[in-house]
Amino acid sequence: METLYDFLNWAWERHHNPLSWYIRPLFVLPFCYFAYQRSWRGITVTLLALASSMFWFPKPAEVDPRAEAFLAMERQYLTGEWTFVKAALTALVPLFFVLLGWAFWRRSWLVGLLVLNLAVVGKVLWSFCFGAESAWSIVPAAALGLLVCNAVLLFAIRRFKRGQGSGPVSPGAIATVGTRAEAAAAADGGRDPGSS
Repeated sequence: METLYDFLNWAWERHHNPLSWYIRPLFVLPFCYFAYQRSWRGITVTLLALASSMFWFPKPAEVDPRAEAFLAMERQYLTGEWTFVKAALTALVPLFFVLLGWAFWRRSWLVGLLVLNLAVVGKVLWSFCFGAESAWSIVPAAALGLLVCNAVLLFAIRRFKRGQGSGPVSPGAIATVGTRAEAAAAADGGRDPGSS
């Protein structure tokens, strides 16, 4: 237990590195990609990478006071008394990933974008509700992450739709058109030439 406690302290100290904050929102992109590809392995690896990314970077030499205050609030929130409301709010995190994965699994691009944007707005509102002024420390990372994710996903949607419009015709569609053409030719052949 003491070893686990030491590890959590070590990881939490490294989580104070701003790079940890800026990289975490970007994991949404591979998550959406693997959900779209319906790859459970890719989704699992992405979630594990997201969970471990908090201690990828070294402990910073100096910490922004507002960031330090915000992380202290988060730690107190997680280690404090758990109520029904707190449990319900925390359950929104896995629910977000379920809805986001479901949207891209079903190829519902716009629903996925809606879920993503609502989640980020909700996270920021939660931060200000519980962290007050210290929540300003997360706004740049959240805004930049959302901007990048929206830009990449909108670009992917545009490319996907363009590819659909200019892609090769499927064999089934060709066969259907051919059958209709043959039927039309047969019908024309059975008409009286003088009737036209």
